[in-house]
Amino acid sequence: MPLPDWRRRRVSQSALAFVGLYPLLLGRAQAQAASAASCPALLNHVFPRLQDDAPLSLCQFTGKVVLVVNTASQCGYTPQYEGLERLHGRFAARGLTILGFPSNDFGQQEPGTSKQIAEVCFNTYGVRFPMLARTSVLGPSANPLHAELTRLTGQAPRWNFHKYLIDRSGQVIANYPSRVTPESRELVSAIEKALGPG
Repeated sequence: MPLPDWRRRRVSQSALAFVGLYPLLLGRAQAQAASAASCPALLNHVFPRLQDDAPLSLCQFTGKVVLVVNTASQCGYTPQYEGLERLHGRFAARGLTILGFPSNDFGQQEPGTSKQIAEVCFNTYGVRFPMLARTSVLGPSANPLHAELTRLTGQAPRWNFHKYLIDRSGQVIANYPSRVTPESRELVSAIEKALGPG
């Protein structure tokens, strides 16, 4: 039984709309596939954000210099948040990203809820760099990024505020114990070298 004229017109319009959208949808899918393909293996992870548990893909930091830091709110090193934020303010425009990973692995010094941790980070220390939800950074329960950083460097974090530096190609190039402050000559020089002229 043939379709009525109005039904044929509607089917035809739908088909034309799909044909018009197809290149756009295909282009978006190809761009996403290319982005995933160009994402370094070390950054090819998704973690929930601290403030709202929304997924954050580390692939978006491809091509940047990344400083990964495991943090805690009740540690003698907690004031390093201030130095990390100054480092972020100084070098973000040149391509530095700092990623904070709150962890309760050392001395039970990050026992709070996400809301309590966020209060310390954002309100007490004015942190603006990305903070992820609390996670483990040590041993068999370590999150996949820290497990890989430990494997590649042979050095697991020994305490809160251990730092790993990743270059623009997604390769870990150095790691620093807690006592190396964010604005130390040693760390700043390595960051500047990784960022290159600018």
